[in-house]
Amino acid sequence: MKVGLIRCMQTEDMCPATTCFKVMFAKKLAFEGITEDIEIIGVNTCGGCPGKKAVTRAAEMVKRGADTIVMASCITKGNPIGFPCPHAEQMKHAIRKKVGESVTIIDYTH
Repeated sequence: MKVGLIRCMQTEDMCPATTCFKVMFAKKLAFEGITEDIEIIGVNTCGGCPGKKAVTRAAEMVKRGADTIVMASCITKGNPIGFPCPHAEQMKHAIRKKVGESVTIIDYTH
């Protein structure tokens, strides 16, 4: 699995994505059951509200080899501040439309 991670720009000052990386490499939570090696192709933010830059950033990671786009839990679950992105679903839909059905999208990390 070749992963492109999209994270929330609003939480990047308080979270260096350590837990996202830990659960990926331990194959826990959102990555449970994955048997293949996980390689990180890139990590980027959504670009700030409303997250429009996430679409082109996800597409660029796919262009560079990602077969899976992961929306970090800071976007979908609001970790660590308890405030999920109000644009998460729209962002996911726009990413899906841009990268196509062959790319897996994972909704959270932990």
